[in-house]
Amino acid sequence: MAFEELRRGTAASLIEHLPHLLPAVAVLGLAVSWRLPIDAVLFATYLGYGLALLRAARMGPDGLAATRLGDGVSTYRALVAVAILLIVTAFIDAGVSLALVFGEPRQAMAVLTVASVLWLAAAGYAATVADAGRPETDLVADGMVAAVDSRAITPPSSSRDTDAATLPPVREEASEEDAAVLRRLDTLMVEQALYRDPDLTLDRLARRAGLPSRRISAAVNRIHGRNVSQVINEFRVDAARRMLVSTADPVTSIMLEVGFGTKSNFHREFQRVTGMTPSAYRHSSGSADVAEDDRANHPVA
Repeated sequence: MAFEELRRGTAASLIEHLPHLLPAVAVLGLAVSWRLPIDAVLFATYLGYGLALLRAARMGPDGLAATRLGDGVSTYRALVAVAILLIVTAFIDAGVSLALVFGEPRQAMAVLTVASVLWLAAAGYAATVADAGRPETDLVADGMVAAVDSRAITPPSSSRDTDAATLPPVREEASEEDAAVLRRLDTLMVEQALYRDPDLTLDRLARRAGLPSRRISAAVNRIHGRNVSQVINEFRVDAARRMLVSTADPVTSIMLEVGFGTKSNFHREFQRVTGMTPSAYRHSSGSADVAEDDRANHPVA
């Protein structure tokens, strides 16, 4: 239920949640009246939900359009993990049933105990990650854009941020439609600095761009071979990179100012892009790299 809401971008009503009670009601009824099919029902339930989650995972992190872009990768990993765990649980339950049939109750109990502990821990973690990945309110949808931190919706006012990176050059073989989508995305990032909104989601980005979220996701994937979350984080990392070498601001303050919500995500993405930690980058030759980039992007006439 948590991942489905992230996928479609809207909260499910109570009536929409009710069908998920059917497996539990079926098992309860069978426990009272006819126990023989219970194992088959449990196997089908675990396997069915696991396969359903794997199906939802086919679109990658961008398929969870209501997730904060900064949390997209971790939420996607939680989705895949719980899907695999459900499928494994189905076969563990089948193994327990077979052990009982062949008269090995102690082995069955041991397997069931270990599997239950692991399953509860993983399921709780996955649900927590999914819930935390969605902004509490959708300010864009409610017409309350102005309530968002002004840093996220207005162009940077200081010179240190005006050189925020643009998207990598569009491939020559890219279609004109894809190229237009990327230019629109580049404009929103550079001129309005949307990447600085820590609650930015693919749905919100799509509304600001006036394009379907799947259109943006597909264009970014075809042209850059990465998901939207990674591209947005690259804008954030580039802004952080420049601030690290041009200011004495604390790393944590820079992290928050450029749009990252957690230290772990900031460090992971910064290392993915630059190959080093933010602190190491600050004390390295990063300032020379930034100066060289500035000369290349803004040559003096």
